[in-house]
Amino acid sequence: QLACPLDLGCHSVAKSIVAAGLAKRALVQVAYAIGVAHPLSIFVDSFGTGSRPDSELVEIVKKNFDLRPYHIIRELDLKRPIYSPTSAYGHFGRNEPTFSWEVPKKLEL
Repeated sequence: QLACPLDLGCHSVAKSIVAAGLAKRALVQVAYAIGVAHPLSIFVDSFGTGSRPDSELVEIVKKNFDLRPYHIIRELDLKRPIYSPTSAYGHFGRNEPTFSWEVPKKLEL
């Protein structure tokens, strides 16, 4: 039941990395374990387009995002009923005003 919020959280992180000019492309992977709030690992791959090493991008992510499931849900305001707009044409790449995960976060470097 947490897969969608966690996907949206990773999408938001990757979009913020690109918007900050830290990379032209970004893949963010986060690993969780049942019963453990904090992620077991965070991985960022900039596909060689990063202005900084991927390991440094991981540290920037850790500094700027709380990737515990509850905090992703709270940060992106995912408890509000937005079923109709998300039920068609997918969740990603649409600039709907209710899609909080499409708004990049300003990163502290």
